[in-house]
Amino acid sequence: MQLIRGKEVAETVLAECREEIAHLKARGITPGLAVVLVGDDPASRAYVRSKDRKCQELGLYSVRHELSAETTQDELLALVRQLNADPAIHGILVQSPPPPHIDEAAIVRAIDPAKDVDGFHPVNVAKLALEDPTGFVPCTPLGCQRLLQASGIETRGAHAVIVGRSMIVGKPMALLLMAKGPGGDATVTVTHSRTQNLPAITRQADILIAAIGRPHFIRAEHIKPGAVVIDVGINRIDDPTSEKGYRIVGDVAFDEVAPLCRAITPVPGGVGPMTIALLMSNTIKACRQLTATT
Repeated sequence: MQLIRGKEVAETVLAECREEIAHLKARGITPGLAVVLVGDDPASRAYVRSKDRKCQELGLYSVRHELSAETTQDELLALVRQLNADPAIHGILVQSPPPPHIDEAAIVRAIDPAKDVDGFHPVNVAKLALEDPTGFVPCTPLGCQRLLQASGIETRGAHAVIVGRSMIVGKPMALLLMAKGPGGDATVTVTHSRTQNLPAITRQADILIAAIGRPHFIRAEHIKPGAVVIDVGINRIDDPTSEKGYRIVGDVAFDEVAPLCRAITPVPGGVGPMTIALLMSNTIKACRQLTATT
């Protein structure tokens, strides 16, 4: 059984980022990323700060806007418009989820698609569906694809089953795996919470991608022996034996499933490190495209 470690692959992506940043800086250009956080959700705050630290490590220009939970829709839209117009900012990310009174879809639509490094703007969703390489793909599914490629997992002709249909992972993951070319050419089935006889479907998977947001949801009964399993889930569960009182687990019951697999990602340490690495890569791509004619 092969353990697919995201940290090692993420370091390769970051090494590529450093090389591209050096080329851009030689032209007098520094890629810039603005991250906006509304509210004080501890997990979101920690995630935003880790993104900021990674920018600083790589030498990107990083701006962090931490706004109060009382920030209005109009105030947030005004900030997005300001960042759209700022030539030093090439990537804009508004941390999800915002407080309930914020219309998240409207905020996403307000971001300049050329700076939408999260890949959620309708223009970028369309570009992914059209296989237009100038678009931006959401970082987590892009990271999953990169893990498969780096691990020598052949997707061409494989049956990939995705558990979860979100716009963050499930739907873009399906489009990536169906696309023509390396890391694609798969036959894809998308399942979700209303799917009947789920184990019968997941047992057909050569590649199973779990992104349903339920701890230990995928069990041995869901796995075809020899399958490759990519666990996107990051769930916090109570654990009195842990110093923190909790531990992080995936959507897959790892100890039960791993012995059946050809390859599997752990949680933590699997898909997680790839998300930030691909965010950095997307920001550099945005910078490259925005400055190509200057």
